[in-house]
Amino acid sequence: MVSLLLDCHELAAQLATAEPPVVLDVRWALGGPSGVSDYTKGHIPSAHFVDLDRELSAPPGPGRHPLPDAAGFAAAMRRHGVDGSRLVVAYDAATGTSAARAWWLLRYFGHPKVALLDGGYAAWVAAGLPVEEGVDRDPEVGDFEATPGGMPLLDAEGARAMAHHAVLIDARAPERFRGETEPVDPVAGHIPGARNLPAQRTQHSDGTFLLPDDLRARYAAVGVAPGDPVGVYCGSGVVATEGVFAMGLAGVDAALYAGSWSEWITDPNRPIEVGD
Repeated sequence: MVSLLLDCHELAAQLATAEPPVVLDVRWALGGPSGVSDYTKGHIPSAHFVDLDRELSAPPGPGRHPLPDAAGFAAAMRRHGVDGSRLVVAYDAATGTSAARAWWLLRYFGHPKVALLDGGYAAWVAAGLPVEEGVDRDPEVGDFEATPGGMPLLDAEGARAMAHHAVLIDARAPERFRGETEPVDPVAGHIPGARNLPAQRTQHSDGTFLLPDDLRARYAAVGVAPGDPVGVYCGSGVVATEGVFAMGLAGVDAALYAGSWSEWITDPNRPIEVGD
């Protein structure tokens, strides 16, 4: 079984083997420029830059980051050297939030060997490991074929049902959940019945993940237990993948509402709740 999470020294050791993993740099900032400039300034040797907005998402509408189609996603991954059996390791600046989007999509589209780098690029640099500068170099094209259905997925009606009959986690910041502020979407609030556990509460201050027992305790506090049905959403379906990943570390299989809040509010007939 492939570990979901590698530390920087484990990744460095694997990169030194005869069959190194494919490494994907998925640095991204909400509303910011592409992370390619950060990649050019420095990246893990052999890593390939993945543009979250263009390669890990379809064009907006409805929702800000719809899932890409199978053909487009497979073509992007093959271009970055991904094949059907070689380990893929994704990283971002530190928290795993955008790297988890690549992890989830690869798993959803059928790749069996995907992991995240714990603590991301910040942990790699802090460990004094080597970095490269410069633009991405095209690798040998991979043979990955995308087959959807490898991870549980919710639509809006599924999210509504999960909130009423099981547990639906909202992974956004508490003030956005409560509807006190909404810096991105035109409507504030949350899906009625959802429970708030911000993605940041699954990690240490340096972006590395909490231990599985600590994660189980965090999720148990909002009613999540291994074996019980649970879903997770956020603003546009990016941060929520980090929630799915964290629950996986805790032994919980969670479904993703990929459209998330930005899709939910496109239908005026869908109810909205504010407060705790």
